[in-house]
Amino acid sequence: MRIILLRHAESLGSVDQLAYTRIPDHAIPLTEKGRAEAAAAGSVIKELLRGERPAVYVSPYLRTRETLRQLDIESDCDRVVQEPRLREQDWGNLQDPQDQEVQRQRRHEFGHFFYRLPFGESGADVDDRVAGFLAELLHSGGTHPRSVLIVSHGLTLRLLCRRLFGWSVDLFESLSNLRTCEYRVLEHDGDKWALDRPFRQWRESPDGETQG
Repeated sequence: MRIILLRHAESLGSVDQLAYTRIPDHAIPLTEKGRAEAAAAGSVIKELLRGERPAVYVSPYLRTRETLRQLDIESDCDRVVQEPRLREQDWGNLQDPQDQEVQRQRRHEFGHFFYRLPFGESGADVDDRVAGFLAELLHSGGTHPRSVLIVSHGLTLRLLCRRLFGWSVDLFESLSNLRTCEYRVLEHDGDKWALDRPFRQWRESPDGETQG
C-alpha cells in the first residue's frame, strides 16, 4: 500500500486567526490563493498516482473538501470518502477572541499532545481516532486500491504518522506541521513503512528519537 498525505491549501484561518471567532471551524473556506495553490498541486498529485485509481479519504471540513475539488482528480478515483476521523483537532465551537491566544500559549507550554482544549480535544484524542481509521485502512483487504490519498489537516497528518511509525510523543512534539498543500508519501515495502521525506524538525527530540 502507498499513502499520499496532503494538507489542505491556504484557508481563511491561515491568514485571519479571528475567522475562528465568527465562522465554525468546519466551515472555514479556502482563500483565492488557496484555491490556486490546490489547483497547482493537482498536477503533482496526478504524477504521484502514476495513473492508478486511488481511494481518497478527505476530512469533511470545507477547506479540505475544497482542496480536493481543486485538485480535479475525483473522476479518476476508485472512491472518495468523507472521513470524520480525519478532521482537524476540535477547539470547541466558535472561539472566544480574548481566550483564543491564552489557549494557544497554554497549549504550547503544556504540550500539543496532552493539553486538552476547553470544550475541545487534546492531541491524544485526535491520535485515538486516527488510530481507529488506520486500523480499518490497513486491514481493508485485497479489493482495496493500493494507492490512497488522504486530504486532511496539519496536526492530524502528523499524528497519523506518529501512529504508523510508532514515534514517541517527544518526537511528535518536536516536528512541524506540513505547510499548506505540502505532501508526504508513505510506502510499505512488505516489511515496514517508509517516508519519502522527513517532517521539518524545530528542535531535537528530548528523548533522542529520530524519524529514521
